[in-house]
Amino acid sequence: MGNMAFGLSSIALTKLLSDNSLLARAEEKTTTIRPQIDPEHPQAARDPHFPAAAKNVIMIFCAGACSHLDTFDYKNELIKRDGEPLPGATDLVTFQGKQGNITRSPWQFKPRGESGKMISTLVDHIGEHADDMAFIHSLTSKTNTHGPGENFMSTGFTLDGFPSIGSWATYALGSETAELPAFVAIPDPRGTPQSSVNNWGPGFLPATFQGTAFNTTNPIRNLLPPSSLSQGEDVATREFLKRLNDRHLARFPGDTQLAARIASYELAARMQLSVPQLSDLSTETAATLKMYAADDTSNTLRASFAQNCILARRLVEKGVRFVQLFNGSYQTGGEGTSNWDGHKKLKDQYSLHGPVLDQPVAALLTDLKQRGLLQDTLVVWTTEFGRMPTFQSGASGRDHNPSGFTAWMMGAGVKAPFSYGATDEFGHRAVENVSTVYDFHATILHLLGLDHKRLTFYHNGIERRLTDVHGHVIRDVLRPQINTH
Repeated sequence: MGNMAFGLSSIALTKLLSDNSLLARAEEKTTTIRPQIDPEHPQAARDPHFPAAAKNVIMIFCAGACSHLDTFDYKNELIKRDGEPLPGATDLVTFQGKQGNITRSPWQFKPRGESGKMISTLVDHIGEHADDMAFIHSLTSKTNTHGPGENFMSTGFTLDGFPSIGSWATYALGSETAELPAFVAIPDPRGTPQSSVNNWGPGFLPATFQGTAFNTTNPIRNLLPPSSLSQGEDVATREFLKRLNDRHLARFPGDTQLAARIASYELAARMQLSVPQLSDLSTETAATLKMYAADDTSNTLRASFAQNCILARRLVEKGVRFVQLFNGSYQTGGEGTSNWDGHKKLKDQYSLHGPVLDQPVAALLTDLKQRGLLQDTLVVWTTEFGRMPTFQSGASGRDHNPSGFTAWMMGAGVKAPFSYGATDEFGHRAVENVSTVYDFHATILHLLGLDHKRLTFYHNGIERRLTDVHGHVIRDVLRPQINTH
């Protein structure tokens, strides 16, 4: 009788919780979903967990922590109270030391498009696309240091050794192309970011899901056979090697590592034909090169980055699943020279970086839209954290700020124009719809048709996932028809 009483009480409690929507929905169950991967074809396309809005992703990553207050997060109080102490923070010490006074942006903000979204003239061309964007103004990070910050934005963890978001996406979904890698990282013309290969590494996932890094100035090496080898001899050699590999695999059918290794060599052979054609921009029209500023002889750095943007478009055209496009590299030549880390002379430094980023990225967005690629492609712009509303004491630049920063999305499945969340009146801290990098990642995976809570890989006794044990899909930035899953 006692057990029955407790049982009836539990049933009643369950009913009350269900009526008040306090029980987890069916789709939020944490049953793991590990993709079924054919070792002989590890990059073959696989079905998502539910119908996907996006098939491809281009993630534009501004290394060095690009200031939200000088680009996409307009704060009138910075203008009104320029030169005053930040309220409640007179003794504030951040990453590099003590802070000075509130400082307005050196760039004017103006309303864009029909939405009237206020965007800085530093990114004037990108601002023309404001009506097609969903801005997330309330992102927060766990760290104020660049290396761990890049790790966190790319992998969901501040430590090294965890899979990148591109690796998770290709582990789950494979690729739509057999001629190119499923995941490509395009480093900035100036070099790799501070966390380098961690940004596109596979971590503990199978190595086949790591990103392949190349750009237009540093293409993949050793693709062409030596001049002493004729094309016929090269083809005959590959066919003979394939027969040997197939015979060996037949003797050891359970050797998945051998099958994956063979698949890797076969992909490399196909890339000998596909990559040189992909990287040859001579087939682009003069109008396209001009739109991107890829023909700019007065700013060769902008021209090189513009060529990388064209490469990103070509990759998604060919069916590459995930493209990570970097703007900014590890510091070389002094602080703020190679990336967006504007501590000392923000106006001088950003006046160099802004033109490199602005026109090429805006042209990429225009090009994707004109070609109908945004129907299936999600474009994401982000950085590792934000900057302070104050200038540093004794300097004319902004210090690190992980307490509030901005990212935006555009393309497949994204509600636009739309702004989600907000920082406080000075842009210091996220105060409305505070979001995490976990939420950001969960939303990207959701648009790819993946449940971030169920996409896992068993490693060292733990069911690992991109979002660790955190994260919620930011449903407000999704189109209504995408919100049903």
